[in-house]
Amino acid sequence: MASLQILLCLCVATAHLAGTRGTTTPEEPMVTAWGLESSLLHPGQPSPALEDWEEASEWTSWFNVDHPGGDGDFESLAAIRFYYGPARVCPLPLALEARTTDWALPSDVGERVHLNPTRGFWCLNREQPRGRRCSNYHVRFRCPLEKPYLVKHPESRVQEAGQNVTFCCKALGTPMPKKYSWFHNGTLLDRRKHRYRTHLELHGLHPDQAGTYHCKAWNDAGAVRSGTAQLTVLAPGQPACDPQPREHLIKLPDDCGQPGSGPIYLDVGLCPDTLCPSPAGSSPRCGDAGSRCCSVHRLESRKIHCSGYILPVKIVAECGCRKCLPLRGLIRGRVVAADSREPLRFARILLGQEPIGFTSYQGDFTIEVAPSTQRPVITFVDPSGQFVDTVRVLPFDPRGAGVYHEVKAMRKKAPVILDASQSNTISLGEMEDEAPLGELVIPPRAFRRADGEPYAGAVEARVTFVDPRNVTSAAAAPSDLRFVDGDGELAPLRTYGMFSVDLRAAGSAEQLQTGPVAVRVAASQIRMAGHVEALKLWSLNPDTGLWEEESGFQRERSAASRVRREERVFLVGNVEIRERRLFNLDVPERRRCLVKVRAYANEKFTPSEQVEGVVVTLVNLEPAPGFSANPRAWGRFDSAVTGPNGACLPAFCDADRPDAYTALVTATLGGEELEPAPSRPRPLPATVGVAQPYLDKLGYRRTDHDDPSLKRNGFRINLAKPRSGDPTEANGPVYPWRNLRECQEAPVTASHFRFARVEMEKYEYNVVPFREGVPASWTGDLLAWWPNPQEFRACFLKVKIQGPQEYMVRSHNSGGSHPQTQGQLYGLRDDRSVRDPQRPSTSAACVEFKCSGMLFDQSQVDRTLVTIMPQGSCRRVEVNGLLQDYLTRHPPAAPADDLAAFSMLAPLDPLGHNYGVYTVTDQSPRLAKEIAIGRCFDGSSDGFSREMKADAGTAVTFQCRETPEGRPSLFQRLLESPSAALGDIRREMGEVARAQARASGPLRTRRGRVQQ
Repeated sequence: MASLQILLCLCVATAHLAGTRGTTTPEEPMVTAWGLESSLLHPGQPSPALEDWEEASEWTSWFNVDHPGGDGDFESLAAIRFYYGPARVCPLPLALEARTTDWALPSDVGERVHLNPTRGFWCLNREQPRGRRCSNYHVRFRCPLEKPYLVKHPESRVQEAGQNVTFCCKALGTPMPKKYSWFHNGTLLDRRKHRYRTHLELHGLHPDQAGTYHCKAWNDAGAVRSGTAQLTVLAPGQPACDPQPREHLIKLPDDCGQPGSGPIYLDVGLCPDTLCPSPAGSSPRCGDAGSRCCSVHRLESRKIHCSGYILPVKIVAECGCRKCLPLRGLIRGRVVAADSREPLRFARILLGQEPIGFTSYQGDFTIEVAPSTQRPVITFVDPSGQFVDTVRVLPFDPRGAGVYHEVKAMRKKAPVILDASQSNTISLGEMEDEAPLGELVIPPRAFRRADGEPYAGAVEARVTFVDPRNVTSAAAAPSDLRFVDGDGELAPLRTYGMFSVDLRAAGSAEQLQTGPVAVRVAASQIRMAGHVEALKLWSLNPDTGLWEEESGFQRERSAASRVRREERVFLVGNVEIRERRLFNLDVPERRRCLVKVRAYANEKFTPSEQVEGVVVTLVNLEPAPGFSANPRAWGRFDSAVTGPNGACLPAFCDADRPDAYTALVTATLGGEELEPAPSRPRPLPATVGVAQPYLDKLGYRRTDHDDPSLKRNGFRINLAKPRSGDPTEANGPVYPWRNLRECQEAPVTASHFRFARVEMEKYEYNVVPFREGVPASWTGDLLAWWPNPQEFRACFLKVKIQGPQEYMVRSHNSGGSHPQTQGQLYGLRDDRSVRDPQRPSTSAACVEFKCSGMLFDQSQVDRTLVTIMPQGSCRRVEVNGLLQDYLTRHPPAAPADDLAAFSMLAPLDPLGHNYGVYTVTDQSPRLAKEIAIGRCFDGSSDGFSREMKADAGTAVTFQCRETPEGRPSLFQRLLESPSAALGDIRREMGEVARAQARASGPLRTRRGRVQQ
């Protein structure tokens, strides 16, 4: 049976955005212990007369699927949906009306019938007066009006002057939206001139038609605004793609520059990620994505002279319009319990209304969405029923780079047993030593079965509350706390709490519903000015991820509760639908701002080493009076994904009081927590990235500022809105809400907050340049590290180091068996080993190597020649037995092996942790690597860890010792004078081998006999 859960939240919305009902007068004192009250009604009650409906609703057309032969006349809702289509009747009908085909009421013809809006209508011949049979009936349903929501947004286009263009917009709702309006640069277009509806067609384009376009859709319940599309109109002869590449710097290996001169960078060029116009004479249909993009047209080979070797590189010489690579929005992640972090296994996944799969045994999931999707709404349904269904709006990268999310699920509260014949009160609040925020009051005899019949037995109730007074609970809160205002714009809500209600007959799995119930909120808990008057009850639409207003609140004026009447809508049937209701606070437009954040590869914060695909989360905090660093509660949260120019996150802010709102900002990449710039003993502008005096006003503090033992995974700031006309606050990192474009396009020299990856020190070099955050930058070349732009396979080898410190390990990758690439370099990877916290003298490195397989021409495989070489005086002491056996059974063997390094012709098979090899295939190269690294750290083929387990799943082990002072390391000697270094190695190897043979000879003999 479908799980029936009610998710509720205490919130406030301002009158100018959501309107107010039941507000109090100024002279009414706020002294009542439980000062605010709202009521909910069950839809299975007898339907009121048409004029009595408070909720906006309408009747469907009439349906007739059965005739009164046999046992009677049956007009079931399931049959109506089957024959007429599921869209003809809303998911949650409020009422049902039946009439004979002669338009007579059942009472007029004296027949006994049964009506239930969730099941349908039935008339039984055996129940009629003697000699009579049921008449032939048709039925209709009363459906609530549903605000429209967008399922198709207009997409950006590039066209030449004189060509045509078509923009598309589609909305759904109840009733179906039929009125559409289109806007150009914010100005309404003439409907009669353009003759538009869901499509806007522009013919014979001219330059002044360039700019932004969006649509609005209306029905009787409201309006909704689409996202914005950009139209670029090229003048005759104007190239859409500049053949001259833009600057793109890559870092060269340290030994390719002069000693002590710092890192060396090379401009390898890049082509901008822009669309090209359609071929002459073509006119893309509505919904067709651009087929041509600006990409690499020609590469040139160069050679870089480094210390003791020549480094090949290919640079972009010319850009041009070519066929676009298909883009796919990828969302990967893991669902875990918010309290114990246990994985949510085999949870059903819904994208909007559509079931799309299940999580894995480890709680992992992969979801593909169209790049044009604005807000992917994803629901995770726990099959065990122990967790509240988790609804999330997960941001992603529309350019095709995958984004990783860790989703936290709320465990349902332990059940309590209620007496259905008595009044029951359930507290709402989870904080120890704190008064409850409110309570849920269920009057006597309020419980109903699914068919509307009264229920009088014991009730098992689970009420799960998300208490915003606990800052850590923000991670488990559903949706993104947004609603559509009266103008069709997305607007934020500020929550005062959310709760889920699950009611069952005691001792069984039977779902129960209720009649009128009251939600009472403690007025003393709502402290911000104006919030008491604006408090509303909202419900979450799991299909759109948007909150919809259900009712307002009124002050309780006497001991007798004044319950506000409201119809609670339950969705029942074969689809997993759960009712959720939230109270949320919306703040005025003037208090909304944007915060600029960038992520970097390391704490040097080099502009050319920004990291894309980082999920940055900003949690708005409401401070306790007078203590901006001691927040009383969180109010909302927002997440964004960093692109090539960082990310802009929405936030509540205030121009009058800098500490009226504060925020906690964190960042993650594939499960790895990034660190912000330090603030001890005081934040430095050059490090934090924000100029003075604005930095002091924002009160930047990293999470370890007051206690160095705390994690350094976020920072807190005051959200001080920039003052108009103040030049010290006009350049970021906080921008007014209306300056979104200025925030998005701000140069890297403008003020911004910074995060850096600190997990490990690493270096990557590809002969053929490729930006992993932009899969469309892939170039077809035999020396490309990734040979297939639609499927990226990441391979890692786990290298164990026995030594007193952490060591840099290099992976040298060249052609091994392919006749056209044999001996030619694909790329280099340097990775510093990470110490095992359980073994002080042991560390390990997860080193990437180029996977063997087909090259981009798909004509012949190449087994990559991989050489692993630690920096320092290191010797190989052990190779994984299974890996060694595999390499022996799959010739040819790697040439010239020695104890200072490990070489192999990489296996074609994916192998696994038992071999010390970790392989992950994904549609996103970055996600494939992050997942493989997590498994390598864990030493398993399906686990994930950020703590190095050096003894688990190792491929090769080296023993390293400190280099005598004044003597260069073996790594450096090999680079500067390979022949002399190899001679020294052979002499030392001979001595060590003879010593080891004398010490372990008898043992080896015994082992050999056993094997025989």
